[in-house]
Amino acid sequence: MKEILPVNEKGYYGDFGGAYIPEILFKNIADLNDAYNEALADPSFDKQWKDLLKDYVGRPSPLYHAKRLSELYGSKIYLKREDLNHTGAHKINNAIASALLAKRMGKKRLIAETGAGQHGVATATVAALLDMECVVYMGETDIQRQQPNVQRMRMLGSEVRPVTSGNRTLKDATNEAIRDWCCNPKDTFYIIGSTVGPHPYPAMVAYFQSVISSEIKEQLLEKEGREYPDVVIACIGGGSNAAGAFYHFIGNDKVRLIAAEAGGEGKETPRTAASILTGRPGVLHGSRTMLMQTDDGQVIEPYSISAGLDYPGVGPLHAHLAKTGREEVLAINDDEALKAAYQLTSLEGIIPALESSHALAVLDKLKFNNDIVVVNLSGRGDKDMETYINRMK
Repeated sequence: MKEILPVNEKGYYGDFGGAYIPEILFKNIADLNDAYNEALADPSFDKQWKDLLKDYVGRPSPLYHAKRLSELYGSKIYLKREDLNHTGAHKINNAIASALLAKRMGKKRLIAETGAGQHGVATATVAALLDMECVVYMGETDIQRQQPNVQRMRMLGSEVRPVTSGNRTLKDATNEAIRDWCCNPKDTFYIIGSTVGPHPYPAMVAYFQSVISSEIKEQLLEKEGREYPDVVIACIGGGSNAAGAFYHFIGNDKVRLIAAEAGGEGKETPRTAASILTGRPGVLHGSRTMLMQTDDGQVIEPYSISAGLDYPGVGPLHAHLAKTGREEVLAINDDEALKAAYQLTSLEGIIPALESSHALAVLDKLKFNNDIVVVNLSGRGDKDMETYINRMK
């Protein structure tokens, strides 16, 4: 299937995107682009991926009508239950397809970066499944706050390499993964966990996550008699779950697309990760995007209670959609995300990931009058239990 994003052949989404890479990676990126396009045109690749999504991941993930939440907000609210996927989040959708692509290219070794640990766990899982060596880079700060996922990766046979530079979070883990790739360009495939990085990564990851909105269309047709909601809400760090949830609705102006980025302690404070609302255009990790930076172009260290949203930039697709007004962006503070998490838990018996809680908090900030609203519940809260329990004291 040909992808349908607003991107040109050089990987630009309007003013954002491209491939800003060191010379040593030129061939890797060119080979990846060729292999990706060949795989898209090969029905056997699509079948292999989709069969694993069905029989291994457990897709389609349910579209659950949250009745008590709907009553509270006066709308029909559906939760896209990505938290019920094998490994507990949407990350497995992209990890499986990317690993299959790596095998197709003859690569022997997988590397990945991770913040909340869900992408790391997904990559470690498919490495075990496909019998591949795997190294996951993770900041020391995130290792401390996401211990359950660290142990899962190690049990799956992957090496977790602590990153001690910078803020010791997702940005720094990505830096180290790119360094590794530069040192091992021949045998290594870098599975990027979000819609960031040099082209074709943002388009490729968005396509591999587009299964989310494809299923939403089918499920809404069955439940509501139409293929689209009035509103889709998703949290956004780099932006993979949001890209997947928005993908098939980008061209439908009847659908509001709302992205919730991490406000941290407030977007007006230094302790934030609201890169779209507070950033300026700049280059980070291989693409031009909206970036939190100083006047002289130095990256500002982000902050969020959520490890998966603790990133100073955003994927170029989302930078473009926000600039053109197609995507509405709200900053959700730590306390607002926590409140939304406790609310969903008490009303629906579902403990969401801290990342997903940012999307849920949008319900309390905007009015939706009898709308059909889909919130992408991108992950489950097992990994965040220590944070939730400590904040309840």
